[in-house]
Amino acid sequence: MLTQLKNYAEGHWVNGKQEGEILHNAITGDAIYTASSDGLDFGAMMHYARKVGGPALRKLTFHERGRMLKALALYLLGKKEYFYAISALTGATRADSWVDIEGGIGNLFANASLRRQFPDERFYVEGDTAKLSKNNTFIGTHIMVPREGVAIHINAFNFPVWGMLEKIAVNLLAGVPAIVKPATLTSYLTEAVFEEIIKSGLLPAGSLQLICGSARGILDHIETQDVVTFTGSASTGRMLKSHPRILSESVPFNMEADSLNCCILGNDVYPGSVEFDLFIKEVVREVTTKAGQKCTAIRRIIVPADRVEDVQIALGKRLKTTIIGDPSIKEVRMGPLAGITQRNEVREKVQQLAKSQQIVIGDMEHFEVLGADKEKGAFLPPLIFLNTDPFNKTDCHSIEAFGPVSTIIPYNTIDDAIELSKMGKGSLVSSVVTGDDAIAKELVLGTASMHGRILVLNAECAKESTGHGSPLPLLVHGGPGRAGGGEEMGGKRGVLHYLQRTALQGSPTTISRITNVYQPGGRQHETDVHPFKKHFEDLEVGETLITAKHTVTEADITNFANVSGDNFYAHMDATSLEGTIFTGRVAHGYFVLSKAAGLFVDAKKGPVLLNYGIDEARFTKPVYPGMTIGVKLTVKEKAAQEKKTPEDIAKGIVKWLVDVYDETGETVAVATILTMVKKRDQE
Repeated sequence: MLTQLKNYAEGHWVNGKQEGEILHNAITGDAIYTASSDGLDFGAMMHYARKVGGPALRKLTFHERGRMLKALALYLLGKKEYFYAISALTGATRADSWVDIEGGIGNLFANASLRRQFPDERFYVEGDTAKLSKNNTFIGTHIMVPREGVAIHINAFNFPVWGMLEKIAVNLLAGVPAIVKPATLTSYLTEAVFEEIIKSGLLPAGSLQLICGSARGILDHIETQDVVTFTGSASTGRMLKSHPRILSESVPFNMEADSLNCCILGNDVYPGSVEFDLFIKEVVREVTTKAGQKCTAIRRIIVPADRVEDVQIALGKRLKTTIIGDPSIKEVRMGPLAGITQRNEVREKVQQLAKSQQIVIGDMEHFEVLGADKEKGAFLPPLIFLNTDPFNKTDCHSIEAFGPVSTIIPYNTIDDAIELSKMGKGSLVSSVVTGDDAIAKELVLGTASMHGRILVLNAECAKESTGHGSPLPLLVHGGPGRAGGGEEMGGKRGVLHYLQRTALQGSPTTISRITNVYQPGGRQHETDVHPFKKHFEDLEVGETLITAKHTVTEADITNFANVSGDNFYAHMDATSLEGTIFTGRVAHGYFVLSKAAGLFVDAKKGPVLLNYGIDEARFTKPVYPGMTIGVKLTVKEKAAQEKKTPEDIAKGIVKWLVDVYDETGETVAVATILTMVKKRDQE
């Protein structure tokens, strides 16, 4: 009897009431699982996510959610060999599985590290404050809070682990729960990873739910605070994007669609060069990794017309040595496609492409498979077409065979290469292989409008490059047009996708209290204790020290020049100021800040551990000898730091607004300084 995959709904594992769809071993064709969602109440699942998972996640700060992701990544990393064993059933080689499994876990680590770009709060203050009134009693800013809905992730079959983890990492960090719907074809691997996530006990109840069977009808239950993401074919994505509830509820829909990605060989690159070898290696890797079943795979190989034969020969030699077969065999470099149905779909697309272009490498019928039956398994060899008339025979720019299939396309000029790359009508990624930075610039600027990501590959970066097909969690993944117009991941940008941006207006004092970030012009308050004598917990946003004053002299300027070595003419030569904005020798800006520090620092040992840095320093008015300066030092913002080890000092970072003003009260310099301050429990 076949094992039935479980769904995870409303905090419980649930078997479908009917046997459902039969899933097969991609290598042998044997039936191994069934998947069904019959009996699940999608509306109840979404209500549970909104009412249980959402509130629990929103109670946590960005830093707490980030640490949660890090702990989950470490936990899953300890289970990776278990996942590798199941991944092999999808036809993946060890290298393929590494991209999917450890690449997915790496996404959790990368997004966990993003917590440091957010405050230790449940909300995020975005951008600069806008002064909205003459006397600065009315200001505006932007605050971002988690959406109070659920993220629905509809994923493709080709990356059952990475596809789930790269998406949930972002919504969980943002404080939004998710329902994961993997493609049923390979959902048994997703289920195995998901089960370990639940076993870890690291996520609040309601944070995640899983549907292994069909999710048809789930979009009927979406509401305005929800978010839908889709990875898969462009046609399916367009159908989902036009769902009446998506439109009527104005629900954000992020689409990452399979696209006709390309790789361009620069016209400066010839056989025998490092870049030529890199080009061939990159194309072969993208054709064979995951049996070409990557939404980022190279589908169009754009090369100078006089080097088509060279490229064809080099690709043929490399692909001829690619051993196809059972991925458990050490020598095998390419496994089967994910299933027989998928192989049959690719065959159909190949036949369509063959009507307008010629296969020059590979034979769809005659090829060898090691350790398996090529008819029972979902095997297909690498197939390379040649299109000698790509501006008129355009099937290669519109038909995608989602497997180990690509087309060599010649070009005569750089402008031709640019135009050909854009004929795919939008892609997730393109790459340019060239040793000439001028050519790289021309190609990048000419093609960027139609590609979500561009890899420029040359000898200098090749050793550490992650390659054409590897989207990175800290950069945007998505593309225009056919690729869906969406943006996955993207570092902080990805997290902001799940937050609601709201313009906030009010007085500086009120905005300061709401955001926990001091706004200039807001009410300040002094205390009897110097702020450098206070521990992290005792400092309050808006607390201000007003220092003693200092009258600047020419000796100050000369001495600072001697110490710093900065003898810039405006500081040292009064005879050279004609035609400048200065009326006399002017104090160094860094002297002004240094003297400000001398005025506000408390010299005795206390909770302040060190100066952590300076942000946003500006010198707004010249300071001449005879002018008197003072400082207002205000607590601007606080961020607790986590202890890396039990022995680590408990501490936090305090941002201070340094306002240096002259005898008229006008600001002459302003900066944000950061100090590391000890917490009380370390004493």
